[in-house]
Amino acid sequence: MIQTILAFALVFGIIVIIHEFGHFYFAKRAGILVREFAIGFGPKIFHHRKGETTYTIRLLPVGGYVRMAGYEEEADIRPGMTVSLSLDDQDKVEKIDLQSKDASLDTVPLEVSDFNFDEDLFIAGRVGFDTEVKRYEVNRDALLVEKDGTLLQIAPKDRQFQSASLGNRMMTNFAGPMNNFILAIIAFTALAFLQGGVPSQEPLIGAVEEGSPAAEAGLEEGDRVLSIDDEEVGSWNEMVLIIQDSPEEAMTFDIETADGESVQQTITPYSYDSGNEVVGRIGIETFVDDSLTARLTFGFTETWYIITQIVTLLGSFFTGGFSVDQLGGPVAIYATTEVVVQAGIFGLIRWIGILSVNLGIMNLLPIPALDGGKLLLNLIEGVRKKPLSQEKEGYITLVGVLFLLILMLLVTWNDIQTFFLN
Repeated sequence: MIQTILAFALVFGIIVIIHEFGHFYFAKRAGILVREFAIGFGPKIFHHRKGETTYTIRLLPVGGYVRMAGYEEEADIRPGMTVSLSLDDQDKVEKIDLQSKDASLDTVPLEVSDFNFDEDLFIAGRVGFDTEVKRYEVNRDALLVEKDGTLLQIAPKDRQFQSASLGNRMMTNFAGPMNNFILAIIAFTALAFLQGGVPSQEPLIGAVEEGSPAAEAGLEEGDRVLSIDDEEVGSWNEMVLIIQDSPEEAMTFDIETADGESVQQTITPYSYDSGNEVVGRIGIETFVDDSLTARLTFGFTETWYIITQIVTLLGSFFTGGFSVDQLGGPVAIYATTEVVVQAGIFGLIRWIGILSVNLGIMNLLPIPALDGGKLLLNLIEGVRKKPLSQEKEGYITLVGVLFLLILMLLVTWNDIQTFFLN
């Protein structure tokens, strides 16, 4: 149990951190102020401020976010509330504390009447029991202390997301999924080197089990199966399926040996009870290609293979109908992680690669609130030569959030029924 929880936190944490770092890095490059880099959602359990950014860990480990200025709701400051101001030597505001109405001796208690942190950089209101409204200038890098204690830096308009060029905003939105694909490539490449090679998808003979039908027929590692009972074999999976369907049946194998000779052998698969059904086996393993080229390219080929599989599945939603059973949420990921842990470090690395590709693809779907939805709005802006109004974009994003929330609830409940109640 503890091992599974730690593995789940590790896997999900790595994927989320890499994803959000993509947004973080390209936002920084574009001059956008990144206020917070958060792992998880909900109440804050840890925070550390470095430079302009506050790094937080939050209670619910089911995602994360990068809080960019102008890209999300601002801090909860409004006219009528009481804040505490910290002033510098020039009586300019360097910190605005929203946590408490009680001011310490070195702060100024202010009942806010007006403020502007975008252009004019000021905050105004009544101090203590004074009836006169006083206005204070605010430093460009002044800090806001939110009600939960999180430190955030204010953002003048030139540091906000909307002020960056369209190209930089698109790159910032795309960078999260891009990093997921890069992580998958690295994970699968590392797996290829750690395993000593790459399992081949070609119909090649790998290690041969001693005393098996394959060994008795003289098959050796590196031999290629061309056909079985005159049925051409194009891949390892095709060959396995043909053999599994014919337990205790003599079959004619056309073989090209590792030396280039063509031979024909009659082999009778033995019966093996897999637990669900009885299948045929001849005692061979997958051929492992240990060449440097195979190891270096495996990350790219495996990532592309998984991408095509996911895209095919998503396409089937439109041709074959949508079913919640085809989706999985955090509960399904946790349940699968429990199985993956039993496979050891190799299984865990592969699981990181698979999940990372899935997260990258899902985030690119053109759904408002996801990275793909934001990129779609960027494209619309490029065509219109002007962005949608913040009000319209807000409504679109709200619809997307509601849709995702409902979908997440349905998927989570379905996962709970599948893995824990059945």
